[in-house]
Amino acid sequence: MFELFKEYISQKTTLTDADYAKIEAVCIYKKLRKRQYLLQEGDVWKYNAFITKGLVRFYSVDESGRENIVSFAKENWWTGDRASLLTGEPSRNNIDAIEDTELILITKTNFDNLCREIPPFNDMVNAIINKSFITSQNRIHSAISFTAEQKYLDFVQKYPDLSLRVPQAMIASYLGITPETLSRVRKETVKRH
Repeated sequence: MFELFKEYISQKTTLTDADYAKIEAVCIYKKLRKRQYLLQEGDVWKYNAFITKGLVRFYSVDESGRENIVSFAKENWWTGDRASLLTGEPSRNNIDAIEDTELILITKTNFDNLCREIPPFNDMVNAIINKSFITSQNRIHSAISFTAEQKYLDFVQKYPDLSLRVPQAMIASYLGITPETLSRVRKETVKRH
């Protein structure tokens, strides 16, 4: 599992063998079965989590019991509840596995130490956080500005593999539309192309 993480890091920055040894020493390995929780609402999130295999969803459940999916995360992506991690407050969200998933977890304290002790690792983390912020801004923009069809086409264009791996009802939740609307939009899109 660590080899996959090392490969990911090596594509983004250059570290020494000693740096990799420091990172590996604090990694916690976790496997989730399909539908198993990584985080449940009410728990405090304490890790930075990197996915080496599989797929998870990050979501909340409203008063009516409807799931509202905020994001998905797959191989070579990070996941977790950053708000809970930084504030120490209980999460309002859940993370569970859509597929059998393998992750590397690093506690906040250990992660912060790595960032302090390994400047290139810290630079990589900051670049990832900045990219994540831009992705979130773009998602908010599309959520408030796009039609149902534009949202779906944008999702398929940005994440073609996810559109094949994620159940349609979950894609609809992520897009903020009903499964019926998604079904109609997909049929209309197929007719046009």
